Amino acid sequence: MDLTETPPGVMPLTFVVGTGRSGSTALSRVLRLHPDLLSLNELLAGTMLADTLGEEPVPGEEFWHWLTRPTPFFDRMIRSGTPLPEFLYNRLTGVRYSADTTGIPAVCLMVLPHLTDDPDTLLDTLEPEVTRWPVRPGPRHWEALFTTLGPGSRAAVERSGYSLNRLPELRRAFPYARFVHLYRDGPDCAVSMSRHPGYRLITQLRELAEVCGVDDLSQLTEERVAKAPPHLTALLADRFDPALVRDREMPVARFGALWSELIAEGVGHLGAVPARARTTLVYEELLAEPRRELARLAAFLGVGAPGEWLEAGAATLDSSRVGTALRLPPDELAELRAVCAPGEEALRLAAGDAP
Repeated sequence: MDLTETPPGVMPLTFVVGTGRSGSTALSRVLRLHPDLLSLNELLAGTMLADTLGEEPVPGEEFWHWLTRPTPFFDRMIRSGTPLPEFLYNRLTGVRYSADTTGIPAVCLMVLPHLTDDPDTLLDTLEPEVTRWPVRPGPRHWEALFTTLGPGSRAAVERSGYSLNRLPELRRAFPYARFVHLYRDGPDCAVSMSRHPGYRLITQLRELAEVCGVDDLSQLTEERVAKAPPHLTALLADRFDPALVRDREMPVARFGALWSELIAEGVGHLGAVPARARTTLVYEELLAEPRRELARLAAFLGVGAPGEWLEAGAATLDSSRVGTALRLPPDELAELRAVCAPGEEALRLAAGDAP
């Protein structure tokens, strides 16, 4: 059997990958409106899906634990008053779980509220089914979950921000999957990152790891933390001052460098994907010609493009977000363009290899 073909009985699957801050959240809202698509919003980011993609067989009860265990990093952000705008569950009223007490089940934070106004009831409906599932590798559990969440859907589309670097793991787990690389003008994307609490926190935690001489925060020791700047180590607390994330001055060029790094690494991963299994979606082109680009995307996903969906999707998109970097002072803009240049060049070279 050709591993790049969707196995019988499995829903066709596409991942929209990118650096984040490229219009991907808006795209999830558009995909949710399509009558034949199951839109999986921030499944990769919200449930730490990559941790469950190994081939070691696990029972349904253990998979359910992965789905419903709270994500400490996200609960800590909510408790500290710096929730991501992408978080959905914490904005609902009358719900069962709280970051302050129980912790919010991972699949509830962004995935289930994207599909229903009553995520608690959907969670209750899923539990008796999922916990009875047989022993099998994690990816096969995910495929079963997609079928359960999208009865009648012709295809599933997962979309998470900050996901481009996880592409190799996704390919190994789902060799038949397709990939859409959604990207945006580098300087504009960097400006958006610089205003986003998640990227501001990520950037400072990366700085902490660099100062401490470790590749990953899990490698931190008490001795290393004790020698690091207090304004960085304070971010490791169970509850931190939101001003540390919100108010600290951070050069926008730092976010441009992050964007370039992610893009350069990501296009290398994309180049290894068979041409027929990948495509690109440029944020600015999506805003300029939404009906054309959405129709092209639907064709790649293997579904139709009903006129009602194209109109509703076009109405959802906000074209005012283009060119934000041009409002920066000239010297800041020049520095930002310089650090974004490697990423822009990587995209230009990759475009020559695009299907």
